[in-house]
Amino acid sequence: MSDSDAARDPRPALAEAIERERQVWRDLVDEVGMDRMTEPGPMGEWSFKDLAAHLLGWRDRTIARLEAAAQGKDEPPPPWPRDLDDDDPINAWFQQQSDRRSVRAVLDDVDRSYERLADAIAALPEPLVTRRDAFSWMEGESLAQTDLFGHLHDEHMPSIRAWLATRP
Repeated sequence: MSDSDAARDPRPALAEAIERERQVWRDLVDEVGMDRMTEPGPMGEWSFKDLAAHLLGWRDRTIARLEAAAQGKDEPPPPWPRDLDDDDPINAWFQQQSDRRSVRAVLDDVDRSYERLADAIAALPEPLVTRRDAFSWMEGESLAQTDLFGHLHDEHMPSIRAWLATRP
């Protein structure tokens, strides 16, 4: 690979963005504090631990898809029961799966998921990272151009910030 090819390969930049986002997550976890991890509020009645498990569940799904693609395998089936076909029951299933897990175990898995995501993307051939049609589930976006963390920032960060603002 020439220097110009390496400059166009988006995988290193994606790895850097993932590591920056990991630090954003760690800072958020520190801001929440261990004493509030199971307190309802950052996502309706869900706790921050529940929210973390929710984010992890969807990220694990993405990582499994990327790992399969890197190995030239078919997309794996989702981890949830086949009769769940809508986001709300799937989200409830993620939350139920984490109920018996400790806060520390869930947070550690979320933290490790950033490296797993970076590794999965690094293992992909570059065209699968740059092509808009590489993954049907990406709805016409390429991995190089999508916001990998929009779910947290767009959908959940406003309610997390509002919840944190209620801290005495």
